[in-house]
Amino acid sequence: MTLLSALDYLSVFIFALTGALAASRAQLDLVGFFFISCLTAVGGGTIRDVLLNRDLVFWVTDPWYIAAACVAAVLVFFLAHKLENRRRALDWLDAGALAVAVSAGVGVAWSLGHGPAIVLIMGMITGTMGGMMRDVVCNEVPLVLRKGELYLSAAFFGALVAQIIHLFTDYDLLAFAACAVVTFLLRAGSLAFGWKLPIYKARPKRH
Repeated sequence: MTLLSALDYLSVFIFALTGALAASRAQLDLVGFFFISCLTAVGGGTIRDVLLNRDLVFWVTDPWYIAAACVAAVLVFFLAHKLENRRRALDWLDAGALAVAVSAGVGVAWSLGHGPAIVLIMGMITGTMGGMMRDVVCNEVPLVLRKGELYLSAAFFGALVAQIIHLFTDYDLLAFAACAVVTFLLRAGSLAFGWKLPIYKARPKRH
């Protein structure tokens, strides 16, 4: 298994857990758990692979990704009731999945020889689109649209750090680790301490 495959598997499994938690909050049946888990787990990577025109989407090449997502769905289906606050658990799991998925998206873009702008965009897409699909289908406000929260911006800065390291060294493992750490710390700071970026506020018109 390559490092990129390992990152994809890890992000798929953790994102699938968040999808299953969202399904539990919506009180869906087991098939619903499978659907939301798989949608969340592979959504971002699917959009990434389609945009990058890869020969086959990653989970089509290796269906074990879907199996991993289904395992996560079953685990949460039987264990979710033990969590006192599933919304909080979902947010923290999502932070971990975001960190890993951004690294995976960055790595895939590098492996195909793309430049910095595409690397940043693919990192953000891989990290955020699965969660956005999950939230929209489960009738939740998508995390990327919550006012001022460090989510999309956490993905951006994580991918940016990875790209900067990549420009000065050949140690991609260091770049992946730094990407994941920066992304997670920014998102964790938003969850734990309320870190926010300034938001746009409309000003009254002058007469």
